[in-house]
Amino acid sequence: MAPFTVLHICMGNICRSPMAERLLARAVRDRVGEQGDQLVRSVSAGTGGWHEGEEMNPPAARQVLARGGADSGFAARKLRGDFIDEAHLILTATADQYDYVVALRPDAAGRTFVTGEFGRLLGAIDASALPPAEPKPDAVHARGVAIVEAVKVLRGDDSPRPGDDLDDPWGRGDATFQRIGDEIEDTTVPFAVLLLP
Repeated sequence: MAPFTVLHICMGNICRSPMAERLLARAVRDRVGEQGDQLVRSVSAGTGGWHEGEEMNPPAARQVLARGGADSGFAARKLRGDFIDEAHLILTATADQYDYVVALRPDAAGRTFVTGEFGRLLGAIDASALPPAEPKPDAVHARGVAIVEAVKVLRGDDSPRPGDDLDDPWGRGDATFQRIGDEIEDTTVPFAVLLLP
């Protein structure tokens, strides 16, 4: 069984989405240690290819490191349809990027959410209705898919709220990156806790 795959998307794939990629990976490792990489695959991409192959933006990397994550081995990449096809959950930085994903792959709408929207709705899930949590690939996959389905049901036909977007911190100071890091962790940490209690 392949790991439960989460795809994080922003514009250039050097600030918001790599922070989300690495902070979710760290939140998973906090729950289950090094085997987390076999259970949850956290990846990212950008809707534009301007920064393809580049490292994470330095203030983004500083936030990841300060929060116990790793910045090594990262290379920005442009979003492709097969990345969407492989993902069980897709988290976009903004509603515009949600629209971009769904235009590319309409069948992905039910597993694609704005990051803040997903985090906001997570808290309303009845954890007792989810499949049992075990640190095994098939169990994590089943529970992850059930969480995504539960959030989709909670969302219904509602659109994301303006406050669900992650502001683009590119070219802004460390304080902005710190705020965006906090907002990302408001989603990634509760998700890891619900996925891997």
